[in-house]
Amino acid sequence: MRLIAIDLDGTLLSENGIISEANREAVLEVQKQGDIVAISSGRALPDVEKILQPAGIVCPIMTGNGAVSYYKGQEIQRFSIPTKVVEEVIEILGKSGVHYEIYTAQGIYNGQGGKEVLQEEILHATKQQVTGWAGEMLHHYLDNQYDLNETLSTATIGIPNVSHLNVYKLLVLSLNEAKLAELSKVLSGRADLFLTSSGVFNLELGHPDAGKGNALRFMAGHLEIPLENTVAIGDNYNDVSMFEIAGMSIAMGNAEEPLKEMSTYVTKHHNEDGVAHALRTYILQK
Repeated sequence: MRLIAIDLDGTLLSENGIISEANREAVLEVQKQGDIVAISSGRALPDVEKILQPAGIVCPIMTGNGAVSYYKGQEIQRFSIPTKVVEEVIEILGKSGVHYEIYTAQGIYNGQGGKEVLQEEILHATKQQVTGWAGEMLHHYLDNQYDLNETLSTATIGIPNVSHLNVYKLLVLSLNEAKLAELSKVLSGRADLFLTSSGVFNLELGHPDAGKGNALRFMAGHLEIPLENTVAIGDNYNDVSMFEIAGMSIAMGNAEEPLKEMSTYVTKHHNEDGVAHALRTYILQK
């Protein structure tokens, strides 16, 4: 028996945000074969469930870049960011003037004024004739989330009382690469945070014990599957820790080059049913 952890965005999902029929059929065949497929995503649980439901895929889920894991619909592990750390990071992000989202047990909240900042950045990019990807990014991050609550100002959240939110991830979005680079420099030196990215224009912050690699290790142990029998499929930097510990790693054709270089195999592009190709080539028995 193997445990196959599959990323969503840029991996299992096509650019339209859905699971193709070819990918769906391949996943179901792998499950029928007796292997366990798990989703490993930076998204929140409601997002993942809404995506999987039309495809009829039922499986373990690791969310928030490994911060919260579920098996048979039950939470089996959670790493919440300490309240003091959340307070400090939110203050830093607020001063930087970037859009950020707060992932909590009660849903996802936008930081104060951040959405307007991001919209202005996208408008500026459009005026500079940087088209296409800017609008797609806005839609993907701001409109294509199933767990997004109304925007809360810092006063509404009550920064001194943020502990009631049970924060497990902070997502930073900006088209200003200089701002992101500076924030990365400031935050990467903290031992009380796990810093990663799932795209050129974002930073993702979590508990230092979170991460897709640790989640895969935990899920494998929970299912009593040796790590050498685990497989990781992904496309971006937040998949690195998963690739580092999996017995087999498969990078998408559209994956970042460092991920391809460290992978066991490289499959097709996510818009070319790359997951189906990987599963049929390397996992499904001949």
